[in-house]
Amino acid sequence: MHELSLCQSLLRQVAAIVSEQGSGFVSLIELQVGELSGVEPALMQHAFPVVSQGSIAQGARLLIQTRPLRVLCERCGSESDAEAGNLSCRACGNWQTRLISGDELLLTRIEIESSAITR
Repeated sequence: MHELSLCQSLLRQVAAIVSEQGSGFVSLIELQVGELSGVEPALMQHAFPVVSQGSIAQGARLLIQTRPLRVLCERCGSESDAEAGNLSCRACGNWQTRLISGDELLLTRIEIESSAITR
């Protein structure tokens, strides 16, 4: 399950961002995951609470948005949706396409809450 190591890497990246901003704890982490990224969102959701235990992101919500496969046709210039087994252009049927969406794993948003204590 490489999602465990992905969560560890994600938390290192989040900790670095929080450190740059000063201090606080993370209440939300949002990711975009492409269909061809090799990441199983359900496994990420399962691994995240285990990996985040004792970290600045303990108890944070992990929101994962799945990104569809999209291709750009080299022949007609059309952008179209695609399927994992068929990356051809939906407009003209050409097989010479370039993937423009669907293989990403992006950290898109972090919500950081202040850790200030009020009296």
